[in-house]
Amino acid sequence: MLDRRPVSRFLPAMLLLRSLAFNILFYANLIGWLLFGALPALLLPWGVMWKVARGWARSALWLQRVVARTRYEIRGREHIPAGGLIVAAKHQSFWETFALVTLFDNPVFILKRELTTIPVFGWSLGKLRMIPVDRGGRARALADVTRRAKVELGQNGRQLIIFPEGTRRPPGAPPAYKFGVAHLYHELGVPCLPVALNSGLYWPRRHVLRRPGTIVIEILPPIMPGLSKVDFQRTLQEQIETASDRLLADGRAELARQGLDPLAGS
Repeated sequence: MLDRRPVSRFLPAMLLLRSLAFNILFYANLIGWLLFGALPALLLPWGVMWKVARGWARSALWLQRVVARTRYEIRGREHIPAGGLIVAAKHQSFWETFALVTLFDNPVFILKRELTTIPVFGWSLGKLRMIPVDRGGRARALADVTRRAKVELGQNGRQLIIFPEGTRRPPGAPPAYKFGVAHLYHELGVPCLPVALNSGLYWPRRHVLRRPGTIVIEILPPIMPGLSKVDFQRTLQEQIETASDRLLADGRAELARQGLDPLAGS
């Protein structure tokens, strides 16, 4: 029987081909950087591994622009203060986990301990002094993270990148902020930099598609130390969600002009 649905409901062939080509090149590029960059850097000073990490991140962003035709824009760089701070970012996609590396002098991530056991990749994370966490033991894990973060931010002036919702959330989904970021803000006594974005429209989670357009990261003014945990949590969520909703609307309008708005009709 002939399918009479409108052609516009089918995935455009070129979009699918570009997305598949990008995904293949993205992972081939990652493997290349791990084997020929990260593996030798394990035997070299710590700073060399950071050059490898940033080099890979920039090469991935270049591939995304050239192959998938997805650009990115950074707004609010002037809001980044010097020294140790918490970077609390909206989390919609794998994209921001490497794009944010290019924005800060000496970032550190909190990540699942299992990742550190992956050959070469996990060893590289250890060399970069990332903070592994065992998600099974919540209270003890939070105490360990706080202790490590105090050293990395206070003594070494690093920037702790954290995703307050804990996991990727689809664009437009109701916010689900965890209280861990408020605990860290209270204990570390450093500014917290809210970061909004709309990456999930262009690099959706659990999907091969890479939509063309412009991902926007917006860095908001820092929240200075001194608020109560409750006031901080409310302020952080309001600021990130308000800006992310605005970026979401802008991104949807851009994609709608191409007939690619993933939330159309929802």
